[in-house]
Amino acid sequence: MMTTTATVNYHIHKPERQAFELDAGGIVGNLVSPELVATTVRVQDMRSSRMNPSFEQLSVEFAEFQTEVDVLRDELAWQSAYDADIQRFLKSRLDIDEVIVFDHTMRIDDEKSERKPARNVHSDYSIEGAQQRLIDLLGEAQATEWAAGHYAFINVWRPVEKVVSSPLGFILPDSVDDQDWILLDLIYPDRQGQILGVAANPAHQWIYQSNMTPNEVAFFNIFDNRGTPCIAHSALDMPDDAKKNAVRKSIESRTLVRYRHSSGNTGS
Repeated sequence: MMTTTATVNYHIHKPERQAFELDAGGIVGNLVSPELVATTVRVQDMRSSRMNPSFEQLSVEFAEFQTEVDVLRDELAWQSAYDADIQRFLKSRLDIDEVIVFDHTMRIDDEKSERKPARNVHSDYSIEGAQQRLIDLLGEAQATEWAAGHYAFINVWRPVEKVVSSPLGFILPDSVDDQDWILLDLIYPDRQGQILGVAANPAHQWIYQSNMTPNEVAFFNIFDNRGTPCIAHSALDMPDDAKKNAVRKSIESRTLVRYRHSSGNTGS
């Protein structure tokens, strides 16, 4: 198994509540971050591993993904076709009945980009944040109906061009202690949300997949109301990234899914 090192930015426990301010001052892309600490971690490359992580067991899976959609086009006409590709993909991999694709974020690792790769170790929702997002998306009545069954938020992350720098890394859930999580507010100009930051712990086991292409995705759990662990993740700054000319371009698509059986998805 290939193991390498990378730098990640962990959060820090503080007595006061911490927050990210996004598009601060009404300026798109202007981000005010809480204090972070750069830390070197060891990372296992799943490209050369026998582990073959599965979504059901580890909350993340790397898989082939086929689409004819060009998400780099200026117009937004690609979204409905891309949504359909994601819906078909998730239904083919998991025992789910319904998939709602509600957000796409294009990330380009360039100073001029409005959305750069997220370089803080985090998971996308707290419990309260996920419950509020469910209501925001469905309304009170339908959210109550979904909450009575088994629902989840799943992120589908895909390179737009081959990723040779700043790949996306994940911490295996079993290596994260409860006290590692830190509740963080997300403050937007028009709304507020919550995510979970992660504090450093030498027990963390990091994985990634090297040289991912647009025909591959990482799909991973960011909240599950029946207890499947969310998975912490971050862009990884690798030792030789500075020598590479190609910047990382990726698209992440957040989805809300409803499983067929309220007892849980296969293998959970």
